[in-house]
Amino acid sequence: MARAVHAATGIRLRPLHFVRIRRGKQRTTAIHVVLSSAVERTEPDVHVSAPGRCIRREPAGLRNCGLALRYIALLILGAYPAAAAVPSPESHFGHKIDADRVLLDWDKVVSYFHALAASSDRIRVEELGKSVEGRPFIAAMIAEPDTLNNLDRYKETQRRLADPRITNEAEAEELIKHGKTVVLITCSIHSTEVASTHTAVEFAYRLLTEDKPRFREILHHVILLLAPSLNPDGVDIVTRWYRKMLGTPFEGTLPPELYHHYIGHDNNRDWYLFTQPETRLTISKLHNAWHPQIVYDVHQQGAYGSRLFVPPWLDPIEPNIDAILAQEMNMIGTSMAADLTAAGKKGISIHSSYDFWTPSRHYQAFHGGLRILTESASAKLATPVTVRPDQLDQNALGYNAHERSWNFLEPWEGGEWHLRDIIDYQLTAFESCLYQAALHREDLLRNFYRVGRRALERRAPAAFLIPAKQRDPGATRKLLETLAFGMVEIEQTRDGSHFISMQQPYSSYAKALLERQRYPDLRQYPGGPPVRPYDVTAHTLPLLMGVDVEPLDEHAADSLKREGFQLSGDALAMVAENPAAIFPAADTDSWLAINRIWRSGGKVWRDTATGGFSSAPHGNAWKELRRPRVGLYKSLMPSIDEGWTRWLLEQFEFAFTSAGNQEIQAGDLRRNYDVLVFPDQPARALADGFAKGAMPQEYTGGLGRAGADALREFATQGGTLVFLNRSTAYASEYLGVKAKNLLEVVSTRDYYAPGSLLNVTLAAGNPLTLGLPNEIAIWCELSPAWKLDAAAVARYPESQILASGWLLGEKLLAGRAALVNATLGHGHVILFGMRPQYRGQSYQTFKLFFNALVYP
Repeated sequence: MARAVHAATGIRLRPLHFVRIRRGKQRTTAIHVVLSSAVERTEPDVHVSAPGRCIRREPAGLRNCGLALRYIALLILGAYPAAAAVPSPESHFGHKIDADRVLLDWDKVVSYFHALAASSDRIRVEELGKSVEGRPFIAAMIAEPDTLNNLDRYKETQRRLADPRITNEAEAEELIKHGKTVVLITCSIHSTEVASTHTAVEFAYRLLTEDKPRFREILHHVILLLAPSLNPDGVDIVTRWYRKMLGTPFEGTLPPELYHHYIGHDNNRDWYLFTQPETRLTISKLHNAWHPQIVYDVHQQGAYGSRLFVPPWLDPIEPNIDAILAQEMNMIGTSMAADLTAAGKKGISIHSSYDFWTPSRHYQAFHGGLRILTESASAKLATPVTVRPDQLDQNALGYNAHERSWNFLEPWEGGEWHLRDIIDYQLTAFESCLYQAALHREDLLRNFYRVGRRALERRAPAAFLIPAKQRDPGATRKLLETLAFGMVEIEQTRDGSHFISMQQPYSSYAKALLERQRYPDLRQYPGGPPVRPYDVTAHTLPLLMGVDVEPLDEHAADSLKREGFQLSGDALAMVAENPAAIFPAADTDSWLAINRIWRSGGKVWRDTATGGFSSAPHGNAWKELRRPRVGLYKSLMPSIDEGWTRWLLEQFEFAFTSAGNQEIQAGDLRRNYDVLVFPDQPARALADGFAKGAMPQEYTGGLGRAGADALREFATQGGTLVFLNRSTAYASEYLGVKAKNLLEVVSTRDYYAPGSLLNVTLAAGNPLTLGLPNEIAIWCELSPAWKLDAAAVARYPESQILASGWLLGEKLLAGRAALVNATLGHGHVILFGMRPQYRGQSYQTFKLFFNALVYP
């Protein structure tokens, strides 16, 4: 009898007997087979002892004949559901998933994944919670049915491997033998990068219906957690705008609103303070629950560079990321690049454009897993583009898109670029990443365990101590909450201080956030301009939040007796217990307390000497503080900083109104406002907005001359204008405030502070500095500085200006003003040469900003 040959493996089979089995929702016929003698000759490490059974003697060749049998069984047992039983994307959405000029609605994406789960036993879908605007936030789990039926067991395996203190090496090896690689793929956190949600839909369908060796290996060895979007609201915001603009000259433009309700593009800069519900859901329900070995974050980049980036990363790599993880990212990234090239995908770049420094962009690399990023070239949303060869970037960071190099081996020559092209590249990348996860399953699990063991050996420092006595209890609580949410273990000493040992699995995360950064001085050539970091260079939370933290050596750490940790009460509890209590100006939470007093109809009094608050006066120095009527300028050009400012005001429950161009241009602003705030935007963007022809007419224009006149009148009549960072230039250029930025025309070779923490000295007793110490660190992001003696409220010292991050040009800042209170008529113009509300993190300078809102 002729023996069948398995097409993918070449293994010869001979049938033995048939039995009926029930697999999940399907009944099918199973064929028991054994390996032929030809296989036995070529694979001497496998001995067939009985039909359907095998004994492995050596680890070479096929790992065991069960692998071969699994291949065969999945192929001919009808293990895959009939393709017709699983709805195709086209049947569900009513169009091809890759169609030009068509984007998806989030509710249809959600219903499609639920339809997949209803028709296949290889996928489960879970709603993790709700987005900011109330949309379902979902993730799919895809694996073999037996794996999905035992998810709790595999989750427990992950938990035990993640903490070597509860699992010895022998136990770990047993867990590794039977464990699965957990891979989390996250899509379209930036919703203008539209393709990956489409790719998630198509890839899920293919993985469930196509029968090929790599997919079989993936389903058997991997648990895939697939998040079709980390920004469901943005999916609909972009789709709605795109449809509205179809067939107009503005087709493919970006929406004139933030594509995350509060923080727009910065939703991928929220991975260590966890301010938004989508971030918190992803961390709590996926990262912390599943401890994935790989997190693959899918993005898009501009249209004129490489077609797809994949690691290795550019320098620098954050020093607290374990070298094992960095090497694994190199290994998997280059394997993905090889697979993409083998699939005929040109224009693949590695080791270019993207560094691996700030933890604001990733979480898992500080928690034992590795991060893979791909950045695909974009179209105009779903509208195709044509890229001429001369338009390709010759000066991309790390490569020239015209030339072959070791990290850009097969340049793309230009041409049409469609949504289908992006999806195709991403489909190949998805499969390749997951196949590497399957292929290297044991190594990835073993190294995951090793990284945790290496963290337990950390000795320098041995621990960090957060003393009980702090100026700002609210900020201290927030720091502790942040660390605890990131799975850092915290203990309490007898005096109420908080102790963070470095001998714990996630000590790298704690250390990265608690120590000062020293970003390397990277230049394009010796003595030349700086190499731009991909994001920012500092992430020292104690400096941002104004919390005292002390590193401890082993002797000091061992001498402290410790017990369990719990957070103490806050200022809000004091409001309920004693409404007439004094709320210290140094406590950030005091501002939330007084806003609640105002909201309840009560009065607030302030000590003009200390800045403390109460609902009743406590002496002659106490004056009634009137609730400010705050307006926040909202440009027609979306501003991430406006979103962060709006979020912050809401968090601390300030009453405020968004004020647009038309309202400001109408004048008579004192009728409705005491203070107007202008977020970090260039002066030209405030004055002119979108130019005519760049967007539909109703979205063009800025404040214009009428707006400037109205603002000048507002200040002259006693109003307060607050300008943040770059917007300060508007005050000097358009309102006549005499405050010239001394750094305006200085080149980056001479002055460069790309997201750094800098030391300043505050003017004591000034109403803007109440509640703050004399010396603090501020967030500087290419911020302005002025030479204004009388009006200076914060000033850089003469030396040792850098607190954390990277700074070029210290001498240019020495002695200059970083916060100015200028007068205009009877009013005030307050200029912040900083971002005092930086990404919701800079609790210490929140107080400067809040004091400006109630400036007398």
